[in-house]
Amino acid sequence: MQLIPVLDIKDGIVVHAKLGLRAQYAPIQSPLCASSAVVEVINAFLTVAPFKIVYIADLNAIMQNGNNTPLLKDLLQTYPQLTFWIDSGYQAQPHFLSCFSNYQAVLGSESYSTEKLPTLALFEKNFVLSLDFANQPLGAARLFTDPSLWPDKIIIMTLVQVGSGLGVDSEKLKKYQALGKNKTLIASGGIRDKADVLALKESGIAYALCASALHSGAITAADFAFF
Repeated sequence: MQLIPVLDIKDGIVVHAKLGLRAQYAPIQSPLCASSAVVEVINAFLTVAPFKIVYIADLNAIMQNGNNTPLLKDLLQTYPQLTFWIDSGYQAQPHFLSCFSNYQAVLGSESYSTEKLPTLALFEKNFVLSLDFANQPLGAARLFTDPSLWPDKIIIMTLVQVGSGLGVDSEKLKKYQALGKNKTLIASGGIRDKADVLALKESGIAYALCASALHSGAITAADFAFF
């Protein structure tokens, strides 16, 4: 099991994602890190474990209100040892950041309506697909039912459980494990502690996105010996 720390970036700083209510996201206040500066938060995560992958949501780009691309470019250059999975919202073609070897595009279903779905072919499955859920699936319905559209790695992103402390959506993960045989599923939303991570591992989930439990100290450096 590999945990992937998450940074939600809005207007150049890290914000606290909770329940998918993006308009209400405020600068993060964390026992792990006294700053909401992106580099400071990444460095704080690296004191917990030698993470290899960091997930970033560029909320400005996702909400079509500007972007944080210059900052992301700086991060790719500053941390060549890290692979950054980056969701920059809808992309009609591969992002220019693709020239960096440590960049991996994340394409979220919420940004791909049925009309925009054909553009996925331009990526030749070189992306991580995020199947996004609020109270219902977000995006083109076919993305949720047709595994032939899927790349190897699929995030099950339950936005209403992000930062909630409600636990993971095990039933949804089981459903998509059955639908996407031979695909690698990544859990996102609701991880509370070590027990939740071990339960995911036991169920065959190889990766999980996590932020709140790392910031709060509910998952500590000592726990990684068990993952």
